Amino acid sequence: MVFAIKKGIEKKRLDEALLKIKPVKKFNAKLHLGKVKWHEDALTYQKRLRDEWD
Repeated sequence: MVFAIKKGIEKKRLDEALLKIKPVKKFNAKLHLGKVKWHEDALTYQKRLRDEWD
């Protein structure tokens, strides 16, 4: 959401407009927690991937 602030707007009106804005939660990461099964240790995987660059 975009809120244009014009020069000379009263602080009270600005505060009221900001209170009307409701945050939108777009992604719930907890739904995907534990879904991917890794077959090796995370540190071992990271080292293996970094060795491919050399």
